[in-house]
Amino acid sequence: MLYALLCYNDEAVTSAWTREEDAAVMERLGAVHRKWARQLGPVARLMPTSAATTFRKDEQLVLDGPYAETKEQLLGFYIVEVEGLAQALDIARDLGAANPGGAYEIRPVMMFHPGGEAGDDGQD
Repeated sequence: MLYALLCYNDEAVTSAWTREEDAAVMERLGAVHRKWARQLGPVARLMPTSAATTFRKDEQLVLDGPYAETKEQLLGFYIVEVEGLAQALDIARDLGAANPGGAYEIRPVMMFHPGGEAGDDGQD
């Protein structure tokens, strides 16, 4: 099964980390990445929300900034291929222990390939 592990945290806190603090977190995350290397797919660390652009589809309007009213921001995500939710939770627990604060949202992923069937992974 594929799951997305969505990493949320208070961007004001994480943006205030020194280079050394950020490097220490990344080093701890690296250890988790090595432990779960077979299950980890793509990993994305997102740039700050100040670099975001928002497209409001109902108004056909493009705005600088995220304009989301949340206390925590989406900072990045992992795609993991695991046996089930229990293993995805194990990975999220390890990531959470390495990365202070925030939360991980674990969400099943359904693959979509334009021109194919929903759920079609392109393999015969």
